Parts: sequence; structure tokens; C-alpha cells
Amino acid sequence: MGTVSGAALMARSLKTQGVDYMFGIVGFPVQGVAAEAQKAGITYIGMRNEQAASYAAHAAGYLTGRPQACLTVSGPGVIHAFAGLANAKENCWPMILIGGASPVYQNGMGAFQEERQTELAAPYCKFAHDIEHASRIPFYVNKAVRHSIYGRPGPVYLDFPDDIIRAEVDEDEIVDAPRVPEPPRTLADPEAVEATLNALESAERPLVVVGKGMAWSRAEDEVREFIERTQLPFLNSPMGKGTMPDDDPLSVGAARSTALREADLVVLLGARLNWIMHFGLPPRFNKDVRVIQLDIQPEEIGSNVEVDTALVGDGKAVVGQLNRALDNRQWFYPAETEWRDTLKAKAEANLKAVQPMIEDDAAPTNYYRAFRDIVDWMPDDAIIIGEGANTMDIGRT
Repeated sequence: MGTVSGAALMARSLKTQGVDYMFGIVGFPVQGVAAEAQKAGITYIGMRNEQAASYAAHAAGYLTGRPQACLTVSGPGVIHAFAGLANAKENCWPMILIGGASPVYQNGMGAFQEERQTELAAPYCKFAHDIEHASRIPFYVNKAVRHSIYGRPGPVYLDFPDDIIRAEVDEDEIVDAPRVPEPPRTLADPEAVEATLNALESAERPLVVVGKGMAWSRAEDEVREFIERTQLPFLNSPMGKGTMPDDDPLSVGAARSTALREADLVVLLGARLNWIMHFGLPPRFNKDVRVIQLDIQPEEIGSNVEVDTALVGDGKAVVGQLNRALDNRQWFYPAETEWRDTLKAKAEANLKAVQPMIEDDAAPTNYYRAFRDIVDWMPDDAIIIGEGANTMDIGRT
């Protein structure tokens, strides 16, 4: 049999694992990796800065459901990409950073742009490892991808030295790794499912918060069925937007502060009680609020606020469980309640308060006036990218 280079084997392994996009900047020692990636059918997108490349990789990973790649040169190239790793870690987005490195036989000798790259990357990653032999590339790519998308998704790092990139390996020495299957869709404890529905039936001011976890698990059909069947008021988190339409009559986005502050039961569907949700604490939340939390990561349950019921599992699967359990119950939240009236009145008051700004044609324009035109131009299926505090704070509602 013939031989294959480390660069070609890396490209082949990435393609096998569903990596279709690679963002980066070529230079020593990764020029060959970018070239082989394109030969393997991976779209290579050259960037001007490694930070931007790493941001693009994790955004592509979130949208595709498989980690996409960022390729950098050694030393400063890898360090620049750490911004994307850190962001991916906090946002729970999958990506794989492949950092070129000086040859293994020059380790510790002051090689060109030599750095302790794997050690430095590890705090920002679910998995970080050196590749010490070209024949093991399929193994490490498989392991990295599995870590990236199983459980709570996140970034991974592989250190790719120059001599491993250029090494030629006999095909019969290579053990190709299979494609990592889609993550298992774990189910919640059935007793917790029943406890959730019991709590909803007893609540006077319930609120469902739809978070990013529902978008990641592609649970839009299940979430929409759940909201339609229960008729519960809901609030999309900024990254949960699109799972449920913001113009749905049950959406309380226009009365967000009131909904969070006065709800007596909050159901978190793949949403975290972090700074976006004011940590779930007073005065932004009712001090006696009951919390039901659905999350794929057990350690996240009860973060900042004690929960009454934990639904640990995959978002799509668990909301599906809730829907099936509803088959045995003839219940939905009533159409006429004081809670609905409160939320409607607050939404109308908020609209009335900003209406003068929406109609203000003075220059320079204000955010609300600008958004009036944007809304008119924007198609219903647009993907909105917001940057900057005021842009996000005003635009998300």
C-alpha cells in the first residue's frame, strides 16, 4: 500500500467527522494542512486574524451541529485564537482549533515560535492534546469531535507539530476512526416530568424561558407543540430566539422585566440563570419563585438558585417527554387570568412609552427609529447578528 502525509490524514479525518469548513491563516507549518483540506472537500476560508477565524469556526459549529475547524500557525497564531476558544467555552459552542507547532524533536530547544500551546489551551477546552504520531491522527480527531458535541458542547484543541504534519505514514499502519454519531438524546426521570406538569397546574403566574439549549438540540417542533398545548406565556432568551416566534401572541418579550419579576413559577428550557437572566435573584425575580430547570449538564442544575424540579437530559427529547405526558392530561393555562392581563398591560405601556422615539425623525437617528425601518425591510427568516450593548438590549425585544 501507499503512504499518506500527516496533513492529508488530518484533512481526511476531519472530513470523515463532518467538518466542512476551515477558517484560518496559513503560514509555517500549516500551509499543507490547508491545501489538503481543500483537496478533501473542506471549504477553506482565509481570514485576516486568528481571533476572527476562531469566532467564525465556533459560529459555524453552532449552526451546523458539528465542530468546524480553525487552523493557525504556531506560537502567536495559536494564542490569538484563544479568544474564540474562551468564547466557545462560555457559549457552549463546538469548534476544533488545530494549532501548528514546532517539530517534536526541537521541543525545549527554543524552536521557531515554540510555546506550551496545549497547556495554555487546556483551560478553555473540553479536550486538548498533542498529536505525537501521524498514525494516531484519526484517533485524536475522533476523540476531539466526540468531546466537542457530547454533553454540553464546547471547544477542543489539537496540537499539530511540523514533523507530524510532514510525516509519511503507511496506509496499512493507520487505524481509521469511524464518524462520531450524533449525541445520544438522553431522557429525564419520568417522575420529574410528572412533577413539572403538577407544578405548572398549581402555578398562578407561570413563565417558560426558552434558551439556547433548545436551539442547539433542534427542539423547535417540540417546544412549539408544548407552548401551543399548554398556552403558557413564554420568553425567548437572546440566544433562544427563533425557537419560538417573537410575534407569537403568547410571547411576553415586550413585558420581559415584569414577567421575570412577578412570575411565581419559571420553567427554564435550556436557559441558564446567568447575567442575561439576572442570576435568577431579587429584585429582578420573585424571592419565592419556584424554578424548574431543564439542562443537559447536571452540574448546571441549581446554579445560583435552588430548583424545585430538575429535568436532566437532551432538550429535544425531554420536551418530547413533556408533550407525551400531556397526552394523559386535559390541562392548559386559562385564556383569561389576572397574570395575562398584567403582562398585556405592561407590553402596551412599554410600546406607548417608546412610540415617540419610533416616530422621531430627528438627526442623528435613535435606535428605535432605525429599528422601525429595519423591521420593514427584514424578511421573516432573517438571522440577526447584534453587536454592542444598546443594540442588543433594545433590539432583542
